[in-house]
This record gives sequence, C-alpha cells and structure tokens, in this order.
Amino acid sequence: MSSISPPASSLAESPLWTPSPQRIAEAQLTGFLQYLKQTAGVEIGDYEQLRDWSIDNLETFWTAIWDYCGLIGERPSGTPVLVEGDKMPGAQFFPEARLNFAENLLRRSDDGDALVFWAEDKVKRRVSWHELQALVSRLQQLLKDQGVGQGDRVAGFMPNMPETVAAMLATTSLGAIWSSCSPDFGVQGVLDRFGQIEPKVLFVPDGYFYNGKEIDTLPKVREFLPQLPSVVKTVVCPLLGRPQAASELPGAVTLDDALKPYEARAIDYVRVPFNAPLYVMYSSGTTGKPKCIVHGVGGTLIQQVKEHRLNADVRSGDRVFYFTTCGWMMWNWLVASLACEATLLLYDGSPFAPNGNILFDYADAEGMTLFGTSAKYIDACNKAELAPRETHDLATVRTICSTGSPLVPEGFDYVYRSIKPDVSLASISGGTDILACFVLGNPIGPVHRGEIQARGLGMAVEVWDDEGKAVREQKGELVCVRPFPSMPLRFWGDSDGTRYRAAYFERFPGVWCHGDFVELTRHDGVIVYGRSDATLNPGGVRIGTAEIYRQVEKLPEVVESIVIGQDWQGDVRVVLFVRLREGGLLDEALEKRIKQTIRDGATPRHVPAKIVQVTDIPRTKSGKIVELAVRDLVHGRTVKNREALANPEALELYRDIEVLQQ
Repeated sequence: MSSISPPASSLAESPLWTPSPQRIAEAQLTGFLQYLKQTAGVEIGDYEQLRDWSIDNLETFWTAIWDYCGLIGERPSGTPVLVEGDKMPGAQFFPEARLNFAENLLRRSDDGDALVFWAEDKVKRRVSWHELQALVSRLQQLLKDQGVGQGDRVAGFMPNMPETVAAMLATTSLGAIWSSCSPDFGVQGVLDRFGQIEPKVLFVPDGYFYNGKEIDTLPKVREFLPQLPSVVKTVVCPLLGRPQAASELPGAVTLDDALKPYEARAIDYVRVPFNAPLYVMYSSGTTGKPKCIVHGVGGTLIQQVKEHRLNADVRSGDRVFYFTTCGWMMWNWLVASLACEATLLLYDGSPFAPNGNILFDYADAEGMTLFGTSAKYIDACNKAELAPRETHDLATVRTICSTGSPLVPEGFDYVYRSIKPDVSLASISGGTDILACFVLGNPIGPVHRGEIQARGLGMAVEVWDDEGKAVREQKGELVCVRPFPSMPLRFWGDSDGTRYRAAYFERFPGVWCHGDFVELTRHDGVIVYGRSDATLNPGGVRIGTAEIYRQVEKLPEVVESIVIGQDWQGDVRVVLFVRLREGGLLDEALEKRIKQTIRDGATPRHVPAKIVQVTDIPRTKSGKIVELAVRDLVHGRTVKNREALANPEALELYRDIEVLQQ
C-alpha cells in the first residue's frame, strides 16, 4: 500500500492540491477537533498537533474516537481503556468492553441504498438497508441451525457481491469468525487457507464474470470441498444464474433453498469482548503456507471507523467504492464504511471491461464520493492515455484513494491532470497485518507530489535507522513504538506466540517493525520505497525497489517491470526485468535509454547490471508483484507456494536465464 520519492528539488514545489476553507470547515476531522475542545479542553490547531497529542494520550484519544464515532456497545464506566500498555505484544485495549461488529455496521434500516453491485456490465443490482437487514436476519438463522456460534468459522470463496457482505454480517452478528478468499484462487490456495481454520459453513458462487467471460468455479469447489471435512453446509450463491449449480456439489444447497424456512425478524446481535476474534486474514503465502492472522472485533472496528471518518472523510449518505476482491484486506476495510451509514459500491470483474472506462462510468452513474483503487490501476490508465476528466463528469468524487503498491509522483500528476483537479488524493499504506493504515490521507491538509500525507492518528509511527534511532528525511524502517487497537490477536495455530513475535517484534524487541523501507519528509509526509525484505544492497547501499520502478516506467515502451538483487561474485548486482508494449523489443538502444533514465532520475548505483525482457510478471491475487519469488528462482531456490499467485505460469520465465549466469 503507498508512494515514492520525487527528486529533492521537487520537494520545494507547491502542493498539488490544497483543501478549500469550506472543505476544511465541513471535514469530520475539523468536527473532531471541536469535539476534543468541548469534551477534553484540548486546543489543537492542525493534524500533526493532533497526531502528537493522540500518541501522548492514547487512552483519552481512543475513548474520544469511540464516543465521537458513536460505537454501539457496552463500556462500563471506570474500567480501563488500555492495560499493559508498555508491552508489545501484550497490550490490550478496552478489555472490559463488549460489542458486536455487525450491529455497528447495520445502523440504518430504510429504503436507501446500502449496497450497489456491478459485475462488469453483465449484472447490476441494488440492495436497500431494509433488504440487507432482512437478508442478514435470515442468514443468521441459517447459520444458527448449522451450529455456528461464538468462535466458529464461516468461510467465503466468493466474488465481491452483496451476498458476501451479508454472509459476513450474519457470521459476525453471532460472534463467529469470518474468512474469505476470491474465486480465482486455485484449489491448493483455498486448502492452504481454509484447511487451517476448519470452517463449519462455506459460501461459494455459481461462477463469476471476468473480462466479459463466464468463469465456472464449481470444478474447483468439487475438488477442494471433500478436503474440508469440517464443512457441514455449502451454500451456492447465484451470480451467473445457474439454479442447477448446487446439484453439482455433494450436500450443497442454493441460497434460495437454504433461506426458505426463515422469515426476516430482528437480528440477534451477540455482543462479545472487545478483543474477541472477528476475521482470519492471510499473508500472501509466496514463501510458504500463508500465515493465518486473527484480528479482533473491537480493534478492527474502532481503527477502520477512525480512518473512514477522520482520514477519508466518509459520512452518512456517501457512496464508497474500492476496487478489490474478497481475498484482499481492502475488502474488509471497504465494508466497514457501512458503520458510517455510507452506501457500498461493489464491483466484481476486470477494471477495464469492456472498454477501459467502466469504473469511471460507475462513478458517474452512482454518484461515487470515494474512488478507491490501486497504484497499478492508475499507472495503467496513464499508460493507456485515458482522460476521464474529458469523458466523465466525476462531480461527486471528493476523494481518490490509492494503495497496493507505491504511487509514483507521475501517478499523482496523472490524477490531477487527467482525472480530476479538485480532489483529495490519499495514497495509503498499512496492510493485512493490521487491517488498517500506518500512513494515509489528511482531508484538511495539502497533497504534496509523491508523498503520503500523514501518519495515522493514535499510531506512534517513526522511521528508524539500523541502530534503532529515529530519523527524518532519511530512509529507514517503518516502526510503531506504542500499541494500537488493531494489532493482531494472534496467528492461528501459534499457541505460544512464537511466530507472531518473530513476524513483527524480533528486529526491535518491544517495537512493531512493519517491514517497509520508508522516509519521513519535511512535510511530515511519508515516502515508501518498497518492502524491506526486497530492498537491494549493491555495494552495501540500501535501495528501495520502488525508486527504480518510478524511473523505468516513465518510458512509454515499458508496461511494467520487476527488479531484484542477484548475489554475484561476493556482492549484489541489480537485475531488472521489463515487460514491453506488444511488439516491443529490448534492443541496445532501449537498454541504453533505460539505464540513462535511471541514472539521471536516481543515482548510478540504481542502474541495473543486467536488463532482461520478459512477457509476464508474476503477481499475487491482489496484484502485488512478487520480487522475492523471482529472486528465489534466479538463485535456483524453490518457490514454495505457487497457489498464492494470480499467474504462477509466469515464474517459469525466470528460471535458468542464460544471461544471468554471465
């Protein structure tokens, strides 16, 4: 999730965008500042002052977030807000509080839109708040009758469609645990995830659409279902309109048939402890079986509501979109905006079907207020020379969010030049590990080219050098030095916490080390240079991979690239792989231009020793390129979990490359 360094000279440039006085006055963040003045007697002038205060006063801050955002639950007066706050891991927020996740998301019950759904241009539906409550009620009764209760797991092998949201809400209404992955996962990928957590009930689709084609998921389900013996009921949800689909699976039932015995009634919300489990999320699994990361009810809710309301300025009546699948944590982030009484705009399929403009069509048709996407999508639109500003109105869009990988400065330029000049562009970064953001947008502050605007409120984020000293305007490790509510509860099957501590607290004991290579700028913004474990070290100098991508992908011939460090003759040399436009050829002239562009835009140390043309670049299901897997192949090591990849066949392009033996 994130953004990249501009040349030093550009840091002095004027902001690309500054909010108007009216926008600042109307922002919920401004309302929160006024709330703190009234309730805590705190005078705070700007975002950074608020962030500093929030870190120095964690208990007061998180209590204020609970109250200002109107969380529904029981928080007995006089009970602690934070216990063992000096321990990471070990700290607990609101240990005496009880609440229900679904109850907080289903605040409304009227005929307004709760969900709008597009499956490319093939299916369009809308679900009112009243209809959503009714569906959740009936699903809850179904799950109860299957024996689902607190702590049990329900899984979705599902597209991003209304039934997925409803199934999650029904599950969490019972205090049970939801987990999902998208139906493009392979059989082993599903078993590597759901096989570990042993779900009782499984939701699957009758298929889905991608790039105009109908994709049949049932052969995969038939293969993996017998290997999930914990599943007592499989529910087939209609998308392609194949009523016979359930008959193709042993013991399966269509959603309509499953719900026939149940009439809608008041939902029975089971309130559970703040730190009870809510979701099981999964690491990418590109270096082995994925870690099952258990996230808590209260921590997830309070963190995401804080980000939606204060950082993304989502409010009641807004219409919120994020391009995501159910296998990416941005789906979990998106659905929580229901707690703001906002409408979810769901989309499933290719973001470019059928003509490249469908997401912008969606924005206009449904009055989208927050347009969330990936940096790769923005870059692809730029490469395709799309100009939505000229072809679409986009009048309602107030915020554009970008995540998944660094948004290069040229991506910032493209948004303001070709999409919309008056918009809050929030590059955000955090991840599955925290189900939230460490760094993200600030709706009352300026947007500087190539920078993430701010560090999260209540998140004691610093940048540390190798000696563990805080640095500014210098690259280092992103760390969080104080506890926060959405730290994972644990890893599934990690009874003594060994794997959990090793993942985040081994490098700097007692401090969360996130594994991002970053810089804190003079504007209090953040630049992300890539993952620390993918950082290049030629001659002992650390180079973030994003620094190279930014330069290479300026060239019109280059569609995308991936860079690794290859161990060579006692040092590390930089190897760059490029995918060119159709028909393109990496000749001597282009190779020379690539090297010169990198040298001019970065430093001579960034210039690759070898450049290799490839026809595809391996990536995870959520679209992230897998530098470590490519590095392993180049070094003759086995890539352990190909099922984690969207295109595992691409890996073969990187094996035994002759030029890399020279």
